[in-house]
Amino acid sequence: MKTGRWPRTPTTTILAVFDLDGTLIDSRRDLADSANEMLAGYGAPPLTEEHVARMVGSGAATLVANVMAAAGVEAPPEQALPRFLSCYDRRLTRHTRPYDGVPRLLEELRAAHVAMGLLTNKPLAQSIMILETFDLLQYFPWVVGGDGPWPRKPSPEGMRFLMSKAEAEPGETLLVGDSKVDLQTSRNAGVAMCLARYGFGYADLPASELRGDEAIVDAPADIADLLHAR
Repeated sequence: MKTGRWPRTPTTTILAVFDLDGTLIDSRRDLADSANEMLAGYGAPPLTEEHVARMVGSGAATLVANVMAAAGVEAPPEQALPRFLSCYDRRLTRHTRPYDGVPRLLEELRAAHVAMGLLTNKPLAQSIMILETFDLLQYFPWVVGGDGPWPRKPSPEGMRFLMSKAEAEPGETLLVGDSKVDLQTSRNAGVAMCLARYGFGYADLPASELRGDEAIVDAPADIADLLHAR
């Protein structure tokens, strides 16, 4: 674990805000299979799981647009997006699983009275279904999805909403994510950042984007260690 600067101001509230895909759950195969089923409907060859995974993070509409472009398929977005979402709805938890150690991490943070929220660009209904399937929803009193009233990450608006609900200041808040989108969100909101190097979004995060004040972890258990050091 590489630990960057984590603000040390006195506090009564610590808020940990988690990303979903690539941070709490490994959803690569289900996303790739859904994208490839959509492409097959247009007569296009499949993309690799790794290729699709590298496009995840900015929401379903952007994922679909990038997948279609990569496959060389031209189709109206308003037609392709519902096709993808329909395919994905049937596969949400077929192969998707929480990363090893995630349930234990969340239980440990709850026992330590760390407030927790979830901020994802995935549609809210799909996010809730996944969390419920793996009994993780109990840890998140506040969940912000990519199709809610706030702009998607990297806009800070969803983060600010979660901070207001938890009554936490920026110096009391940590965003845990795996991607460039998450990193930019943390900077836009003025909160500390913990990057999950084990997540599939981290591979596309250029080293030049890092400032040295980020915490970088290799396993969910490292996140608990980081917060306990607070």
